[in-house]
Amino acid sequence: MFRNIGEIMIMFVQTVRALPLAWRHRRKVAVQFFEIGNSSLLMVCILALFIGGVVALQTGPVLVERGLSYVLGGMIGLSVCKELAPVMMSILIAGRVGSAMSAELGSMRVYQEIDALETMNINPITYLVLPRLLAIAIALPMLVLFSIPVAWMGGAVVAMANHAISVDFGSFFSDLRDVVETKDIWNGIIKSFVFALAIGSISCHQGLITLGGPRGIGRSVTKAVVNSIVVILVLDYFLTRFLLMVQQ
Repeated sequence: MFRNIGEIMIMFVQTVRALPLAWRHRRKVAVQFFEIGNSSLLMVCILALFIGGVVALQTGPVLVERGLSYVLGGMIGLSVCKELAPVMMSILIAGRVGSAMSAELGSMRVYQEIDALETMNINPITYLVLPRLLAIAIALPMLVLFSIPVAWMGGAVVAMANHAISVDFGSFFSDLRDVVETKDIWNGIIKSFVFALAIGSISCHQGLITLGGPRGIGRSVTKAVVNSIVVILVLDYFLTRFLLMVQQ
């Protein structure tokens, strides 16, 4: 585990050092960006809509029983933009995009395409890892930013349509506007950016160290997804503590 962490950190540092070459690989970055963003947009909308709806459905009746229905909008607004949107979208992208990155690079390693690049004096970090890491670091925060209002709308629709809650749109978004501030949205964007770097680094590293043919590719994909989800949840705690300290 510690060896893998060290290798991931070394790969990440090498990728950061290669950032001045990003403009040269802008077409690869654009291809990866549109593949991550466009193909994930529909799933992000569906997931965000139902996240907001489920939070409203679970918490709304409890708040109504205690005469606190007027705080539902603010509660859903904060929980979505600070926690649920960045964490859930990152897990979705880890399962969908991280697995694809690991499988692609793993296949190239198994079938010696990466060895061929090294033979031609082409750095695999610059040629393969840099475009993927840049693309996911740009795409994931944008997807999270898009998912936040969709989740709010899902919560508002459920709050209005459910007879046990019956909070109208005006009251819901009025409280949300009073409670949620711009810094709360930035919290989610910062978290998603860090999560994106973690997902990209773990998935690319796992693909680059793949061994053992098709079975090895399957193991690498599984490890990339599982490790990314674990790291997302661990980082979420420390990022939350850090952002709370900064705001204070």
